[in-house]
This record gives sequence, structure tokens and C-alpha cells, in this order.
Amino acid sequence: MAETLEFSIVVPMHNEAGNAAGLIEEIAAALDGRAYEMIMVDDASSDDTRAVLAGLKNNYPTLRVLSHRSNSGQSRAIRTGVRAARGRVIGTLDGDGQNDPADLPDLYRSLTRADAPADLVMVMGRRASRKDTAWKRFGSKFANSIRRRLLRDDCDDSGCGIKVIKRDAYLSLPYFDHMHRYMPALVKAEGYAAEFMDVNHRPRGAGKSNYTNFGRLWAALSDLRGVTWLIRRRRNPGGADEV
Repeated sequence: MAETLEFSIVVPMHNEAGNAAGLIEEIAAALDGRAYEMIMVDDASSDDTRAVLAGLKNNYPTLRVLSHRSNSGQSRAIRTGVRAARGRVIGTLDGDGQNDPADLPDLYRSLTRADAPADLVMVMGRRASRKDTAWKRFGSKFANSIRRRLLRDDCDDSGCGIKVIKRDAYLSLPYFDHMHRYMPALVKAEGYAAEFMDVNHRPRGAGKSNYTNFGRLWAALSDLRGVTWLIRRRRNPGGADEV
């Protein structure tokens, strides 16, 4: 299977027992007939997420379940899944069900199209009509405006969890906590290109968000300083030639 897989779907999950089964069913339906795998990464949930995921494995042959021994955050959960993935293209979704798996085929086709730019490594979703509270939308818009002005990453919605990226390109990016919020800037700094596509967005199903506006904002301000420094310190050789 490792030789034929083209697409690996990685989903970080923390306390998403109520959303896991429905999301897995939707992914399987969206990618029916394709050579794919789904990797669910339980980030040391305190609810029954791990047990629910394990119980679904017999029903979905393409499902793999990884479980962190200690809670390490969304970015680390994504990285754990990507490192274990067998496909050359990675698709990511948030575990709360707000991203629509039906958008995955279009994102994949856009990334792998015959006339895609040679340096294109990521196509990222852009939530055209967000189904969040007004307060959450305000916080996200405020953070996005600051980030875009400082990093110049051409991204209007860095918090959108659905995206496709070439696995080798992802693994070439520097890892740090919360890196999933800065993917366009990191991709650009590494000399690659990213594109953006409008995607569907849905209300959260079960459970509650693991983040708050103030928590996001505090982390964002701290991260922005670090990401700005990191990008300024990177030196890109433009590739290497064997002689």
C-alpha cells in the first residue's frame, strides 16, 4: 500500500469523541475510490476520543490511529501524523468537523494539476462564510490583519485547518508549537509557493472549542515575534546542483 498511496489525510484530535465517527465517515465518502489513508492523531484526550477511534478501525480499512502519551498541541499532532504518513500529498482537517471533507478532492486536484507552478507545494482553504460567533470572527480577523501586515504572506485566513501540502515540503519546514497557524509564511520563506481556495465552513458539531479569543491572541503575539525572527534568519540557496 505504501507504494501506491497518493493522499494521506491527517486529523489532530483533542476531546473530539462526539465528532470522530461522523468526520471519519465523511472523509471516507469524499475519497471513495482513491488510494488514500486517514491518520487520526489523538492528542492525549481526557474524554473517550481514543477509544472511539480505535473502535472504528474495523469499519474503515484506511483508518490509522496514533495517540500521544502526553498532550502536545495541534501542531505537534499534525507533525506526528505527517511523519507517519505514506502518501506524497498530505491533507489536513480540524477534528471538530467544521472543515468539510468534501473540499479535499478539489484542493488535491488544484495542487496536482498539470499546469501547476513548479514551486507550488500547498493549496490552503479560505473560509468564504464562517459559521462561528461574531466575537470569534472578530478575533480571527484582527489577528489575521496583524499577521498579514507583518509577515506579508498573502493569506487572508491562516486559521483555516483544511489544506493540502506535499509531504516532503512540509517536513522541510521548521517545527515549533502553533506552526500550523503560519504555514503560508513558512512555505514562502522556504522558497515555495502557496495558493488559496474558497472552502465550505460549518458549525461545530459536538463538544467545545479548545481555544479562546484571548488565548489565541496572546499566543499569536508571542508567535509573531518568533516567526518574524525565524524568517529573517533563514537563508535560501535556491536549490542545489550535484557537480
